[in-house]
Amino acid sequence: MSSSIPRSAAVAAVVSAALAAGLVTGATASAEDATAAGAAAAAVRIHDIQGTTRVSPLVGKQVTGVTGVVTGVRTYGSRGFWIQDPQADDNPATSEGLFVFTSSVPTVAVGDAVSVNGTVTEYVPGGLNSGNQSLTQLSKPAVTVLSKGNPVPAPVTIDAGSVPDAYAPEGDPAAGGSINGLLLAPETYALDYYESLEGTNVRIGSSRVVGATDPYSELWVTVKPSENANVRGGTVYGSYDSQNTGRLQIQQLAPISQQPFPKANVGDWLVGATEGPLDFNQYGGYTLVANTLGEHVDLGLEREVTERQHKNELAVATYNVENLDPSDPQEKFDALAKAVVENLASPDIVALEEIQDDNGAKNDGTVTAGETLKKFTAAITAAGGPAYEWRSIDPQNGKDGGEPGGNIRQVFLFNPERVTFVDRAGGDATTATAVTGTKGDAHLTLSPGRIDPANTAWENSRKPLAGEFRFRGRTVIVVANHFGSKGGDESIVSHHQPPNRSSEAKRLLQAQAVNAFVKDVVALDKQADVLVLGDINDFEFSGTTQALTDGGALFPAVTSLPESERYSYVYQGNSQVLDQILTSPGVHHFEYDSVHINAEFADQNSDHDPQVLRFRP
Repeated sequence: MSSSIPRSAAVAAVVSAALAAGLVTGATASAEDATAAGAAAAAVRIHDIQGTTRVSPLVGKQVTGVTGVVTGVRTYGSRGFWIQDPQADDNPATSEGLFVFTSSVPTVAVGDAVSVNGTVTEYVPGGLNSGNQSLTQLSKPAVTVLSKGNPVPAPVTIDAGSVPDAYAPEGDPAAGGSINGLLLAPETYALDYYESLEGTNVRIGSSRVVGATDPYSELWVTVKPSENANVRGGTVYGSYDSQNTGRLQIQQLAPISQQPFPKANVGDWLVGATEGPLDFNQYGGYTLVANTLGEHVDLGLEREVTERQHKNELAVATYNVENLDPSDPQEKFDALAKAVVENLASPDIVALEEIQDDNGAKNDGTVTAGETLKKFTAAITAAGGPAYEWRSIDPQNGKDGGEPGGNIRQVFLFNPERVTFVDRAGGDATTATAVTGTKGDAHLTLSPGRIDPANTAWENSRKPLAGEFRFRGRTVIVVANHFGSKGGDESIVSHHQPPNRSSEAKRLLQAQAVNAFVKDVVALDKQADVLVLGDINDFEFSGTTQALTDGGALFPAVTSLPESERYSYVYQGNSQVLDQILTSPGVHHFEYDSVHINAEFADQNSDHDPQVLRFRP
């Protein structure tokens, strides 16, 4: 694009850019050049726009003659380009890079020296209500190309030594917990360090992949290879107070049609330099958008296989099968079935989450899921597994959340050659099961049955499914759950620190309801074998898990594993717990396995890893 500006301003911009880029040296300037240079000296520089906090001191203002060298051009998505001032100031808190939002495909190229007029704006990816930090940028630009083929400013190297160990400052209480107004401390906090490089050309060296390539052609690496590492290559998220500061999202600037993006698994490496501007986006925060991408080295991560249960051990699993319905390709059914048979060793009981109704997302009132389950159990048998039977309760149409029209629900699969399901009629979507029996002999009034389905904690959410089983003469009560999602929570890169995790309120109430039910069982039979399992959608250290375990009613079995092995899901490069199996005090000895077959891989049959627990009732 070109701009229509007065000749004197244009000359000033040219001279300013030429001086900044080191293109004018040792020349005798004319009087006109000297006048222009004097005018340019007062021009706004990129570091003036970026300022020393997260919000530009010039936000909302028109600026003219902002000069820099183009370091990256994006022709898709949020179209625009990055510019950088080759002459940095001496303040490490002020970035020398800036994104110029063009909306249309930019006409500049990397290496162009440009002068830009525009409006300083703070763009919040995801909108103001997302809680995300903002991206400082120039909008509605008028761009003048001053020269071409200039050297790109040398990249700032991001490595283990440069990124602080502390994640973020505490938010300002007077500003509602926001860190936006705080002076950046890039030598103290990781988020401040990354913010001080917003828009800057940066570089990382050889780095390990900690988040597999996703469908949007992005992956996550760590520049701190020893930070909460596990043996499979990931970085484990073990506490709200101990963030993994070395994680960085990687995208590429070249369109995928021109340059395929590597298909990497956790534990793989990007070897060599990855270089490009540091962006900020809605889905991951600080992101290196690469002009140059390191070479992908596949280290051959393999899917895990759990041990087979002994004949007197009961094996119980939970598996979120990610919106399974009959319209899914047979390949998905076959892959999930193979995992049940080979990787999970055909558990005696499998609690499934996200089984959709018989026509999937078609929203026509269908709530039955018999066709989905027939197709799945047939695939398991074809894979060499047992002829599983199933029990479930159809939800009310549109009342359990999830994909609209899908009517997801929990389902019990069980191997009738190993375990007996105790059927007690009367359970439906709105009728609650309860605990009955005599001292030392607890049972369910309805099996299968739902726990407290009228409780407002389950509004627009999946109600727990309880079932009574018999194994080698012993009663086992299993409660399958799919708690409310984390939708609506602020990201860990939120401008609120700590971030607002609003979804926890609902899960806390859900956990309290399940905990109360288990306490009823244990009050009648303190040695009862109760397993509470499923997609809890929360961490082993969360308030949700604390509420589930209140009063010693349950124990989170995942905590029996070493900390480095506690994860079932990988989100933004953090290996973390979402799926759990919790045991009542009567379950004295068990073996627990988080079977890593999905979450660490670019090719996934689900985004969750199944969990298996083996014990002797």
